Amino acid sequence: MKQICILGSTGSIGTQGLDVISQHPDLYEAYALTANNHWQLLAEQAHKYHPAAVVIANEDHYQELTDALSDMPDVKVYAGSQALNEIVEAGPIDMVLTAMVGFAGLAPTIHAIKAHKTICLANKETLVVAGELITKLAVENQSYILPVDSEHSAIFQSLVGEDDNEIEKILLTCSGGPFRTFTHDQLKHVTAADALKHPTWEMGAKITIDSASLMNKGFEVMEARWLFGVPASKIQVLIHPQSILHSAVQFVDGAVKGQLGVPDMRLPIQYAFSFPKRLHLNSARLDLFKQPLEFFEPDVEKFKCLAMAYEAIHKGGNMPCIVNAANEIVNAAFRRGECSFLDMGDIIEKTMQRATFDANPDYDVYVKTDAEARKIASSLIHNS
Repeated sequence: MKQICILGSTGSIGTQGLDVISQHPDLYEAYALTANNHWQLLAEQAHKYHPAAVVIANEDHYQELTDALSDMPDVKVYAGSQALNEIVEAGPIDMVLTAMVGFAGLAPTIHAIKAHKTICLANKETLVVAGELITKLAVENQSYILPVDSEHSAIFQSLVGEDDNEIEKILLTCSGGPFRTFTHDQLKHVTAADALKHPTWEMGAKITIDSASLMNKGFEVMEARWLFGVPASKIQVLIHPQSILHSAVQFVDGAVKGQLGVPDMRLPIQYAFSFPKRLHLNSARLDLFKQPLEFFEPDVEKFKCLAMAYEAIHKGGNMPCIVNAANEIVNAAFRRGECSFLDMGDIIEKTMQRATFDANPDYDVYVKTDAEARKIASSLIHNS
């Protein structure tokens, strides 16, 4: 019986992870569940899954959560960011599903790696911000990182059995988001409500906006670079509106292996839990007769966030951290109606130009960079 800690159990990935656990109660148990603010849902999950512990990151909700779980004395209740770092180190935990959003997922992931846990990685910002540090720590601590992003899981599945066979390039697919066919003039007037209507995936608000701007795909290029040791120059983004081919790998003999399936995040979550085995999943099945499979090149002039992501990879150092921090600020501002869709890319670009560059960052530099870039991006929003 594998004991699983879910960081961010109330979000989209977290709730789907719990669904996978529900489908295989003989194999998996939720040992610890965490949330940032959604204490009511966290309490509901605790009543259903009976974890040993729950953590609410926002300490303001500690008492409310404690009261809601007063009828469950066996469930320990903790609060605060330090509690997140400590809970992942608990001895009984086998796997940590990192489903938190943003930079906040970095510290607990590092603590989990140092505690030799298997990481089911859904928090892409961890590798975007500190890919070199994370991969080094994983090797040093013999901690396995299994990708949960649908694209990276597809690449991982395509590489199983290939051993040291040389990769010619990675084909990273992208739905194109809701604005794929929009002109530049049309993009001037889109709203957050428009951007949140993703054509194929149901995701959290932050990643849905990132998908619309293609910043999410830029982050996934960075993530793939660290997960699979392939330079960005060998990672090609393909717009694939149907989201059926989740990504593919092209080898030196010209052969291409990919993973296809309906858009359902429970599949990559379950594959990370069960690897190398495959288990039955109660989900829809792919019908290839129903729709064509189309592929297009991305327009990096219209969607400049993707181009800036490649630029950040090329620059290296703490530049991806700068991009991530600025993006978290503009993404939230766009959802609040404080900047336009096109402003997001402009503000990120200006933040890249103004923030302090460090070619050889350590963890403390990442923390300082994150704070500085957030401050710069925030000031640019309020002065625009």
